[in-house]
Amino acid sequence: MALVFAPVSVALADNPNVATKKAGIEAKGYVWNDQSGGEKIEALHKTGDVKNGKEAYEVCSACHLPSGAGRPDGTFPQLAGQHATVIIKQIADIREGLRDNPTMYPFAKTLSDAQELADVAAYIQTLCIPLDHGKGSGDAALLAKGKELYVKECTTCHGKNGEGDAKKFYPVLAGQHYKYLLRQVTDIRDGKRRNANPDMVKIVKKYSNADLDAVVEYMSSLSMPGHMCKAGPAKH
Repeated sequence: MALVFAPVSVALADNPNVATKKAGIEAKGYVWNDQSGGEKIEALHKTGDVKNGKEAYEVCSACHLPSGAGRPDGTFPQLAGQHATVIIKQIADIREGLRDNPTMYPFAKTLSDAQELADVAAYIQTLCIPLDHGKGSGDAALLAKGKELYVKECTTCHGKNGEGDAKKFYPVLAGQHYKYLLRQVTDIRDGKRRNANPDMVKIVKKYSNADLDAVVEYMSSLSMPGHMCKAGPAKH
């Protein structure tokens, strides 16, 4: 039986569209956002070219849309206005197998080098955050509970308006789709997001499903004055 299945294993290991996994939060000695080197650090030290980034983004727009709005059903996240540092980190993590995203990986690996990664991140950061995005139920009691949790435990990193922190690699939450946020925060709590920040894991580990629903309900209601706009028609 082993001989029968061996070629399949080899084929999966050699599949250029499947990332080779790198040890993440599940491994002893895991360091979140390691700064010791690699493609991420190289890209962070480069100046992103917005014009070149716009061209590179074309391959991304099929899923994330030309506006960067993603999909309200949470299938694909809203990217517009996200910190370039966060985009660089997340794409680099996907490319090196630290964040599992088999749908995204074949597209992420089309970026030619660290410079192109810096370019596309710089372009995404310039896009205004769409006002229209996927939200939760809008239940007043749920929003109130979510606000209580968010103010108590999330504002230190993600900010009052969900603006995040570019220097600390904390993402913008404002304008993000409810279903995408719920999936990601649940994965972080359950140990499935292998590039997660251990500090965040400590916070959400104690949350029940109801708590997660409430805090994400509130997160998806956040807005950043001066950074959001009505999404225009797609340009062809």
